[in-house]
Amino acid sequence: MTPFRRRSLLLPGALAALGAALVVAASWGGAVTGRVLAGLPDAGPLTAWGLPATRAVVDLGAVLTIGWCVTAAFLLPGTPAPAASKAATADGTTAGTAATTAAGAQAASAEGAQAATGGGELLGAAGYRLLRAACWWAALWSVASLALLVLTLSDLLGRPVADVTLTGVRSLAFSIPQGRSAVVQAVLAAGVAVACRLVLTRTGAGLVAVVACVAALPPALTGHAAGAGNHQLAVTSLAVHILAAAVWVGGLGALFALRSDRTLAVAARGYSRVALLCWAAVAVSGLANAAVRLGAVDQLWQSRYGLLVVVKTAALVVVGLVGAVHRARTLPALSGGTGGAFRRWAAAEVLVLAGTMGVAVALSRTPPPVPEESGEFDPVTDLLGFAAPGPISARSLVWPPLLDAFFLTLVLFGAAAYLTGVWRMRRAGHRWPAVRTASWLAGLAVLAAATVGGGARYAYVLFSAHMVQHLVLGMVVPILLVGGAPVTLALRTLRPPPHPEVRGARDWLLLVLHSRVTRTLTHPLVALGIYVVSLYGLYLTDLLDTLMRSHLGHLAMLTHFVLAGFLFFWVLIGVDPGRRAIAPPILVALHFAGMAFHAFLGVILLQTRTVIAEPWYRSVDTDPAVDLLADQRLAAGIAWAFGEAPAVVILALLVARWIRADEREQRRLDRAADRAEATGEEDDLARYNDFLRRANAAAGDPS
Repeated sequence: MTPFRRRSLLLPGALAALGAALVVAASWGGAVTGRVLAGLPDAGPLTAWGLPATRAVVDLGAVLTIGWCVTAAFLLPGTPAPAASKAATADGTTAGTAATTAAGAQAASAEGAQAATGGGELLGAAGYRLLRAACWWAALWSVASLALLVLTLSDLLGRPVADVTLTGVRSLAFSIPQGRSAVVQAVLAAGVAVACRLVLTRTGAGLVAVVACVAALPPALTGHAAGAGNHQLAVTSLAVHILAAAVWVGGLGALFALRSDRTLAVAARGYSRVALLCWAAVAVSGLANAAVRLGAVDQLWQSRYGLLVVVKTAALVVVGLVGAVHRARTLPALSGGTGGAFRRWAAAEVLVLAGTMGVAVALSRTPPPVPEESGEFDPVTDLLGFAAPGPISARSLVWPPLLDAFFLTLVLFGAAAYLTGVWRMRRAGHRWPAVRTASWLAGLAVLAAATVGGGARYAYVLFSAHMVQHLVLGMVVPILLVGGAPVTLALRTLRPPPHPEVRGARDWLLLVLHSRVTRTLTHPLVALGIYVVSLYGLYLTDLLDTLMRSHLGHLAMLTHFVLAGFLFFWVLIGVDPGRRAIAPPILVALHFAGMAFHAFLGVILLQTRTVIAEPWYRSVDTDPAVDLLADQRLAAGIAWAFGEAPAVVILALLVARWIRADEREQRRLDRAADRAEATGEEDDLARYNDFLRRANAAAGDPS
């Protein structure tokens, strides 16, 4: 069978596997049967089957859109702009031949535009075709997301689809989390579809791929994960699971769309690295999410939901073994120009993954086992995702930990990546300062203590504890992380891409460092403005109350603390490339300005008689004896006094660098004077001294 014939049969086969798995799993697991209780209205079989089927179409569109965009932007060779008229393209054809097609004509015109504007490299022919194909998958994704609105409303109301009104759909779209999720996803997918028709550069394709990945995340905020007891673990683990699976499955599908074995060999080598990481992420996040939803290990075999999880896990293991065969056998053969074995094994992998997607869709509609409740409904637990913490003690600040999957993953990945870089430096025979490694690891340890430790629970219910967490994340953690010089380490140790015309991770990092956005953000006034405005905007408006009521909002707030602090202190004391060259006196003045604004906020909080985010803290206040205003004044005192020690450390570093800069400048002048004396020529210092003598003489000074 020819490669073209295999590719043409793969999509129908994958759709058949997905549909069969969905029907069997949904019927057996109870996703479409046994959901109607006596006395309650029934939406009918069209909604019962239409919801999981439409969800499968949404997932299929998302997976293929993401896979096509990621492959086009990050795994395929590009074309330099302007390109030679007869240069070879990524698929082995010439630019002259490609120009005879519509794609080649548009690419040729784009080359002229890029040459005139000084733009970056263009997509290659294979990347161009993938991105244009992704347009149709993104359009399908967007339309299916909107169709999901109608079916979701029918399911919620228990009425047939024919009885659903436009007013009801509009209300769902803006009032219910599931509706808002579908609308956001549809809008983002439509934007991706339009961008895929317009983008011609690899940088643009990278931005489109990022937006497509973001568009896949809204479902993580609704459904089982949002209703689970542990929001911090369930929501984040599901988001990681969705994103990793989309990149993994979609990337594998994109490889089949490549026509040339030579192009396939280049993309497959890069994909194999990505696939291994995605497989691990899917496995870990899936187990974490299943643990939250099942509640107990015995539910794996005592509930149908648990048995479906077992089936999904077994499929994951099978696909992992197939991937291992790819890396050991078919990739070397593919590099030698033989792609038949690779495509056969990959086809089997696609069919298994398609069936797994069907099981996953059925799981999203299958009711998980409900654990036995020992007491009444607790509104505080429903808001926080955990029971209200007891009185503060030395033990409660450490144990039990608050397992926030986002920050836990960030800490573990950050430590592993940094230590891998240090190991590569030493293996290459280069030294890396131990103090930098210690600073980076200490920053990650403090980050984990502030977000995953037991004390993080109190930051939800006490403003004073929240202020401590804010100051630690906004000052201590960034200072330690900046001291680790992570950008410098990454630039020295990131591996080159498998093909010289593929833009690797180091190339993307350099592109970001030299971009206008980075140039703007690292301006001292901009960095100071972001650091200060976030402080005052959070505590002098109702923003804190709004963010605390959403897990995503709370997560974004804590992440902003770290990023805003990292940017500010990177400008002040960073040693990585990409920073502006700023005179030490300006940095000292910038530091004093930051200290002043920080202290002034403490004064404002001390004097105010209005409780900040009072509705939130009243809703989670389980101890009537707690005086919210007194706790807020304690937080103000902490904000006033906390920054002194870090400020002194930063000031000492700035002054020391100022002194060293003056010493270097003086040594340069001395060397210039010595050269002038040896050659008999005047140097800048001699001319400057002569100017001063003449100026004094003109003023009547005899000296």
